[in-house]
This record gives sequence, C-alpha cells and structure tokens, in this order.
Amino acid sequence: MADEGAADDLAGDIGGDEVPAKKSGGLKGALPVLLKYILIGIAAVIFIVTIVIITNLIMNRGGKSQTKVPVGVEYTTQREVLSWYTTLDQIRTQTCDDINPANVVVQVVLGYKKDDKNASTEITERRIEIVDFLRQYFSSKSEAEIAPDKEEGLKNDIRDQINENILSRSKIRDVRFTTKDVVKAQ
Repeated sequence: MADEGAADDLAGDIGGDEVPAKKSGGLKGALPVLLKYILIGIAAVIFIVTIVIITNLIMNRGGKSQTKVPVGVEYTTQREVLSWYTTLDQIRTQTCDDINPANVVVQVVLGYKKDDKNASTEITERRIEIVDFLRQYFSSKSEAEIAPDKEEGLKNDIRDQINENILSRSKIRDVRFTTKDVVKAQ
C-alpha cells in the first residue's frame, strides 16, 4: 500500500492537475535583473580604476617620474656663471721666432667658481707668479702657435698649467683674453 501511494504521488506530479506558477512579467521582473547588471558594471569600473592607480604608484615609486632627462654637456642649456679675476697686469713680450719675432700684448682674465673666496684669495696671493708664467708662456710660443685659430687650445693649456703648477688650494675654470694683439715687427 505504501507503494501504491508513492506511485499515485508520482503519477500526480507528472500529469497532475496543478497549474504552474505564473512568471511575473514587465518592469517588475526586469528591474532586479537590470539593477544587478548595473551594480556589476560599477563594481568592475571601481576594480579597474583601483588596479590602475596601484599600478601607477608602483611604477612611479611613490610619485617619482620614471622619465629621466639625461644631463650632460650636450643637454646643458646654461653655462656655469663664474666670477672673474680681472686685475692681472697686461703682458707684453715677443714670440720666440728666430727671424722677425712678433710683439705680443695680452690681457688675461681668470674665471673661477662663483663666490669662491678661496680662489680669489689664492689668485691674489700668487698674482706675480701668474703674470710671470704668462710672460714666459707667450714668449716661448711662435707667431703660428698663437694664431687666432689656436686660441681655445692656448686658453685650455694656460688653465691647466696654472692649476697644476701655481695654484694649490683652488682651481680656475676658464681663461679669457680681453686683449690679444700680435704685431709682426718690421
């Protein structure tokens, strides 16, 4: 009998007279589904924005930019501003040419690091030595060696020799000629 009751229940479920529940249609049924998709979209946007911000912070290492501009001689737009020692005596000498030496008149100024009191003091203390060196330097050169196209080499050589042989506590950074006259003797 128990088997008969179970069979009747199965038969009633399969072909029973019950009417299935009617699905709700229209706006009432679509609103929860629509809200579910909107919330999923908002959550996705928040997730993506969070990932992008975290990635940028990691890549920038706390706000430092990854783009580094190389700084070198070819990228420098401004040259160093120097202080100039302008009170050296004017040098008058002759070139070392054997035949018909030229007369040389040179006024030299020395550039040193801006506001470097040690350099200014040492140049003043060694002014006589520097003037003597310059006189000897120009009298040991031929007229061809002090030609206008060789000026940069002369300036660099003078700077290097003064730094190596005369100055000890400071260094000059540049040498300029405010006057440089080479007159061939008649």
